[in-house]
Amino acid sequence: MEDLIKLDLVDLAFAVGLMVIAIGLSVWERLGIELNFVIATGRTILQLLVLGYVFDFIFAVNNAWAVLGIVAIMLTIAVIVARNRISQKIPLVLPVVWGAILVSTAFTLLYTNFLILQPDRWYEPRYLIPLAGIIIGNAMNAAAIAGDRLVSTINNSSGEIETHLSLGATPQQAVSQYRREAIRAALLPTINQMMLIAMATLPSITAGQLLGGVNPLDAVSYEIVIVFMVAVANLLTTILVTRGLCRQFFNSAAQLVR
Repeated sequence: MEDLIKLDLVDLAFAVGLMVIAIGLSVWERLGIELNFVIATGRTILQLLVLGYVFDFIFAVNNAWAVLGIVAIMLTIAVIVARNRISQKIPLVLPVVWGAILVSTAFTLLYTNFLILQPDRWYEPRYLIPLAGIIIGNAMNAAAIAGDRLVSTINNSSGEIETHLSLGATPQQAVSQYRREAIRAALLPTINQMMLIAMATLPSITAGQLLGGVNPLDAVSYEIVIVFMVAVANLLTTILVTRGLCRQFFNSAAQLVR
């Protein structure tokens, strides 16, 4: 494996120059997003530097509780973002989304750790933290898409749902079609990515490993594992989220709550 080309402060300054060019183009085209670019650039630098120092500490300590603590923080932030995209008016959205992403992340990580990677320590931060971050980030997007689609569809289809209920359908039967549509909508980006991977785009994980000097075959092997982990985690997340949200729309008498 070739030595990694390390970047110094001068190199990073030239990288910031790319954003200066972006800001200049925004001014030239009168887009009015220069301030957004400035804030986004500053936040990117600050957040990634903090993340780098935190990970450097976690990797050095190599403690199970520290690793799980970082994963828990990432999970909580992702859940709050997903909840905000769905709705804050529906009761118990936060615990529903939190539980769904937790279960899907834990399942895929345990499966991958114990059956595929089999590291010396199950909490090896080199593997657990990056994989957890990828899974949580994708599960967050899937939960947000499925949840938002389901909530909006049920709110717009109350008449049809009440008709099904009046004809003797259970709440689960009355909204089953909307659940399936929401799950399909959330998984469509994942399936499309799998269909076109390595053809129209080069996965960012693979590209990062190649830049780090990893053997191409090793890089794509890890990419295969990650893509399959994301697919399963997203499916499990959307199933659990939509099931949990559906229950919030009906009272104990199986009546639709508006």
